Amino acid sequence: MFGVAALPALTASSRPQGAPLRVRIHGAGPTGALAALAMADAGWLVSLHDPLAAAALTARTRAYALTHSSRRLLQRLGLWDALEPQLSPFRRLHLADLGAAAALDFTPSDLPDPAARAAGAPLGWIARHGGLMETLLARLQQHPAVSLHLGAASGDDADPPVDLILAADGPASPTREALGIGRWRLPYRQACLTVQVELRGTDGEQAWELLRPEGPFAVLPLGGRQAQLVWSAPQARCLQRQDLGDTALLELLAGVLPAGLEPDGLLDTPRSFPVALELARRLWQGRTLLVGESAHRCHPVGGQGLNLCWRDVDELHRLALAVRQGRLPLRRLGPLYARRRWPDLLLTLVATDAMVRLFSNRSPLLLPFRALALALLARGRRLRRLSLRLMSEGSGPLVAASPE
Repeated sequence: MFGVAALPALTASSRPQGAPLRVRIHGAGPTGALAALAMADAGWLVSLHDPLAAAALTARTRAYALTHSSRRLLQRLGLWDALEPQLSPFRRLHLADLGAAAALDFTPSDLPDPAARAAGAPLGWIARHGGLMETLLARLQQHPAVSLHLGAASGDDADPPVDLILAADGPASPTREALGIGRWRLPYRQACLTVQVELRGTDGEQAWELLRPEGPFAVLPLGGRQAQLVWSAPQARCLQRQDLGDTALLELLAGVLPAGLEPDGLLDTPRSFPVALELARRLWQGRTLLVGESAHRCHPVGGQGLNLCWRDVDELHRLALAVRQGRLPLRRLGPLYARRRWPDLLLTLVATDAMVRLFSNRSPLLLPFRALALALLARGRRLRRLSLRLMSEGSGPLVAASPE
């Protein structure tokens, strides 16, 4: 599917003086597409490859939660103004531990950035996959530094020698497998059922994260009366729910949705998928870097997945620009990228894993600790701001901004 060893490379001795830097990217999903735009913005020539055609890349009906770290990256790349009108902002997040009967609300006053608080910024945004991908692909098609090779045109034949390869080809990454890079994998006893629904009782600007003993249950507003549901539960239970008819599933949802919300209809086909914590043993090898889910995956609790992937792109953009400007040797890009990304990846994976294990159980011994944790968050604005900073920024503030 994707060749690695067969691709020619430019070396310091073979590079013509003043020759442009070239990168080949495997995978044109949300992370690979954004990485292509980031590398082009940094002054590199980009070749983006995916075995799927554009229509297939945009066809999924899932949705993503975007935090302020993703917003800033999109602004830096000149994409925010095109994307913002199609995003659904949420200004309240209701977090409830149903097992411990404890709850709290996050509001814009809890945002860690004083400028965002003063501007009355949302806590975050929900993006539909189709609209997001259509915007990214349209921008890629217009960019003079990007060549797209999608579907039947995704082969290797026309590629000139490249300086760098980015593997953004998903959790099963053929590129990573071809390089022999192993990964740590910890499957959960849960799967996730996703479905988009029409709801009564929502104002369109509130999100919910319900921590249920069987697993987290998220309600993400899509604008108007529409919402994306992400329902975690034991895998057999998710598969059973996936196969229920519309009427039976709507009746089941009516019993688990937050008070005041009523499901009126399904907007797409329910789908379940297994979830696991995954982390590659290396983030780079030779001239290949792992980006996004080819390098890591976490539980969807808290909506961290795409934001974590895009923070990979954020770091890559900064380093690629430093290489282009002569402030960083090309040979240092891979090691420095890995060193910068490890803290954020470890912190986010450990935090989401701990959250799932602490709250997705029925142990009566843990209930007082869970209730205390949410009570402290409810009473302490500084703690809420710290938790939102970690959710939105990862370990970014802990890592130096200098490229050296």
